[in-house]
Amino acid sequence: MKYQIIPVTPFQQNCSLIWCEKTKRAAVVDPGGNIDRIQNEVTKLGLVLDKIILTHGHIDHVGGAKALAQAANVPIIGPHIADKFWIENLPKQSQNFGFPHCDAFEPDQYLQDGDNVQVGEQSLSVLHCPGHTPGHIALFSAQSKLAWVGDILFRSSIGRTDFPQSNHQDLIHSITEKLWALGVDVEFIPGHGPISTFGEEREHNPFVADQLLL
Repeated sequence: MKYQIIPVTPFQQNCSLIWCEKTKRAAVVDPGGNIDRIQNEVTKLGLVLDKIILTHGHIDHVGGAKALAQAANVPIIGPHIADKFWIENLPKQSQNFGFPHCDAFEPDQYLQDGDNVQVGEQSLSVLHCPGHTPGHIALFSAQSKLAWVGDILFRSSIGRTDFPQSNHQDLIHSITEKLWALGVDVEFIPGHGPISTFGEEREHNPFVADQLLL
């Protein structure tokens, strides 16, 4: 699985353009905005966009999804249905976070734990990881040992749990039971900031390092 990180929105959210090198079929993970920038990368790399995948319903991750889906005529996949209320509340999120007005939309498919999403000949496993939001998902490429974790986990930090229906205990469980099980050598792309590995975070993350949870 190949990828290109495209920072979008004033929040510098890590939108990812991911693709199968053999088929050039591509997906966009979390297009929060700046869809012209995303489309330019698709064109520059000679890719065919197949789908949009959303990790959760916060506006900096989904704000550009509807416009991009309409422009490219592709479906929106995810997140888990438990985040439906966040997507329905996008007009209010626009106001609360100082974003341009964003209409609500309905994803073409919600994702569940254990689902698989195809990108060309590459397969992504879906993990339901509530905590930051109740319907947050992570995506894992076993072949590439790569994970896209949205706002669950960051380098040296974890996702916020002060939003409606957030839950700190659920977040810690998602990280330590779902993400850690994928392997210490797995590299992950967070929703914001630099990439890291699960092994690095298990050793040094001040919130979820192994020695803190004994």
